[in-house]
Amino acid sequence: MPRADNGALSLAKSLNQDYHNLDYLVLSLIPEVPMPPAYTPPFVGRQREMALLEDLWHSPQAAFLVLYGRRRVGKTRLLWEWMQKHPQDVLYWAAEPSSESDQRRAFSQALYRFFHPGGAEAAVYYPTWRAAFEAFAEFAAQRGRRVALVIDEFTYLLEHGPRVAGALQHAWDQTLSRGNLLLAISGSHLGMVVRDVLSPQAPLYGRATAALRLQPLPYPATREAFPNYPAEARVALYAVVGGVPAYWAYWNPQDDFQHNLTAFVTHAALSLGDEPRFLLQDYIRETGNYYAILSAIARGAHTPAEIRRASDLPSGHVSRYLESLLETGYVERRRSLTAPPNSRQGRYHLTDPFLRFYFRFISPYRGQIAAGVREPLLAELRRHLLDFIGTYTWEEIARLWTLHAGAQGALPFQPLEVGAAWTRTAQVDVVGINPREGTLILGECKWSPEPVEAEVLRKLVRRTEAVLPREKRWRVHYVVFARGGWTAGMEAEAAAVRAAPPSGERWQAEGVTLVDLPAVDAQLWQWHHAPPGGEGEIPF
Repeated sequence: MPRADNGALSLAKSLNQDYHNLDYLVLSLIPEVPMPPAYTPPFVGRQREMALLEDLWHSPQAAFLVLYGRRRVGKTRLLWEWMQKHPQDVLYWAAEPSSESDQRRAFSQALYRFFHPGGAEAAVYYPTWRAAFEAFAEFAAQRGRRVALVIDEFTYLLEHGPRVAGALQHAWDQTLSRGNLLLAISGSHLGMVVRDVLSPQAPLYGRATAALRLQPLPYPATREAFPNYPAEARVALYAVVGGVPAYWAYWNPQDDFQHNLTAFVTHAALSLGDEPRFLLQDYIRETGNYYAILSAIARGAHTPAEIRRASDLPSGHVSRYLESLLETGYVERRRSLTAPPNSRQGRYHLTDPFLRFYFRFISPYRGQIAAGVREPLLAELRRHLLDFIGTYTWEEIARLWTLHAGAQGALPFQPLEVGAAWTRTAQVDVVGINPREGTLILGECKWSPEPVEAEVLRKLVRRTEAVLPREKRWRVHYVVFARGGWTAGMEAEAAAVRAAPPSGERWQAEGVTLVDLPAVDAQLWQWHHAPPGGEGEIPF
């Protein structure tokens, strides 16, 4: 396997799994926590990306793929899994952080060995990158069948300047684009890929047949990667590490959640302690003040004023830093969906679960953990992890369900946009809106393991007037997302709302949906694996 998958250790012995205490996170100090990674996650959730690679491979013309994405998201694993389908037809070469001449020498040798298997060793060294790429085109033309060249970690080559990109552009324009071949370049330095490959000023601009930014896996993929974990444990796992497969390697599926969590926070504070800096340095050189901004957001500061107070940074600096963080994609500005589009009452949120967890829990205790003192962090997790999961990950999963449920016909309305809504006096966790049809979905999320009482629905109905958009009349449907199910009183209240729908001057209720965690989990899994498109042909 390429080096992205090295270092996997044997699985630890299976422990008796007890998830009853997960609700309260009764974490105990484990005398000898195994140092992960202890697990090689299965290759899951990349069906569409694999299909794209196969389409490019079977294209009757030359194809050029630019594959990029954050560190550890699985770019090399994706390429490697696809290469197993065509083991004799792919030249895979990974650049390294060394001199330009050493890189060119290594590529020259790899090129020679691929096209001369079993032949005598030769000290082949092409004088320029243009010569090397043109040699590949010549060898490919002589081969008689389709061939692929995969250059992984291409951004290491870009670090030496634009010459390599310029040479590849010249070779593509002159020879490669007319060959029976697939060219794929992959890189983790997002800022560099965008600037030196995809931007209009880049030499390779407009050459790519496809540009694929590989995203972290969505929550439904955890069901396949951790089949022995119940839904609540997988939601909690996703709240801690998100959908980056390399982070899943620190979670042994044969161990229970609490054992894995204790091992992970210990290891993350040490070996993954620099991960946020590496991620940010794709865009930002000096990360110090940005850490203060991210820590403030992770601790619950979401408006510019709150962030300024929590970070103790000047107002002008905060605005500038937030603009830079928005460009990274790790921070986003959310607006209340029912507020006017030009509303200035936006809130800033961390989009990445790992960064959110790191800055909320690990970063403040990193020094103590390095000194072998873990109890303060574990105590913090006991107090706050339950609320952390419910406030962020459970709400995000509920919004994902709402978007898909509308498209699948599981809700009476199909929202065009899903998010949240808030005013000075009220907040709604999940909002789906379709302004064209005048329909609104309002949802409340509860992560408590206890059944939800009827008062939750009553409060949600009472908040309707406060968050209603200003214009037109709206039809409103309510959804309650309950991890622990609901009481008989809640079922009776939902039936009463259906039988006698409440209304206001500009709104009319149209039904209630009660959905628990098992249903959300199962349906998202089903919809995630559904083929794209719907039933029936599109007339033209």
